[in-house]
Amino acid sequence: MDDTYDTPWKEVVMDHFPEFMAFYFPKAHAAIDWSQPHVFLDQELAALSRDAELGKRVLDKLVRVHTYEMGEQWVLIHLEVQGQHDSEFARRMFIYNYRVYDRYSRPVASMALLADESRGWRPSGFGWRLLDCSMQLDFPVAKMQDYADDIDALLAQDNPFALVTVAHLLAQRTRGNAHQRRMVKWRLTKLLYQRNWDKQRIINLYRVIDWIMRLPAGLEKRLRTGILHLERRPGMTYLSSIERIGMEIGRQKGLQEGRQEGREEGLRLGLAMQLSIRFGRFDPHYQELIDQAGSEQLTQWAKNFVHADHIEAVFHSD
Repeated sequence: MDDTYDTPWKEVVMDHFPEFMAFYFPKAHAAIDWSQPHVFLDQELAALSRDAELGKRVLDKLVRVHTYEMGEQWVLIHLEVQGQHDSEFARRMFIYNYRVYDRYSRPVASMALLADESRGWRPSGFGWRLLDCSMQLDFPVAKMQDYADDIDALLAQDNPFALVTVAHLLAQRTRGNAHQRRMVKWRLTKLLYQRNWDKQRIINLYRVIDWIMRLPAGLEKRLRTGILHLERRPGMTYLSSIERIGMEIGRQKGLQEGRQEGREEGLRLGLAMQLSIRFGRFDPHYQELIDQAGSEQLTQWAKNFVHADHIEAVFHSD
C-alpha cells in the first residue's frame, strides 16, 4: 500500500488552519489575532521554492496573519510538514525563511511539523558564526511521534488534528498489515461520525483518514458495508447525510485521481446508503448488482430511486 499524505494534508490544513495551529503550535496560535482574516500565499511560495535541490516536501505553506503584538501590520508564517528524515531539512527551512523575507520585507516565522517515524530526529535550527559575524534561524518543531503513547487521550479530544494525528500514527504502525489497518480505520470512522461536527468537516476529515489509511479493494468494501450497518443505528446524528457524504467523497476522489473508479465508488456508496435509509435492510443480491455496475447503470438506478416506492422499482429496466 502506498501511504502518501500530500493532497489531503494540504486541504485539511487550509480548511482548518486555526485548529491546526492550536493543536501543534499553541503558543503561536495564542499570539495570532484570528478575528483578522488569514490568507494562504501558495503561488508566491511556489515561485520562491522551485529549485529541485531543495528536495520534496510533504507540505509547505505560506500564510499571512495578524498578531496582537503587531496590530494592523501583517506577518508571515512559513509552515513545513516533513514526512521523512532529511539531513538538508534545516538548511531548507533557513533558505525559505530568508527568501520569503527578501520577497516581502515582513517578519517571517518558520515552523515545522515532523511526521517521520523516528523519535530522535528533531532539527530546529540552522546557521553559522564566522569572523565575529553570526547568522542563525531557530524554529519551533512539533513532532508527531511525541503523541505516539497518547492515542486514547487524542481520541478524546475535539480538535480534528488529534484525529488526523492518530490516523497518521496508526497508518505507520499498520503498514504491511492490511487487516489490522481495516480495524483501526473502522474505529476512527465510527468515532468520526459520532462527533458533533458539521457535514463538511466530516467530509474533510474522512477524506484525509481515507487517504492516509489506504486499504486493498476487498477490505475497503468490507469497511463500506460496515458503514451501511452503522447508519442504521439510532443516535447517529449525521448519518442521515451519509449518502451525500459518500457521493462527495467519490466525486472528489475522481477529480483528484482522474479516474472513473473514483466517481463510480461514490455512486455505489451513495446509492446503497439511500436504499438502506428508505427501505431498510435489503437483499444482498441488490448489493451485488451495485458492486458490479458501471457509472451509467448506477446513475439510472439513482434516477429510478427518486420515485420508487419499493426497491424492485429501483432496479427495474424497461
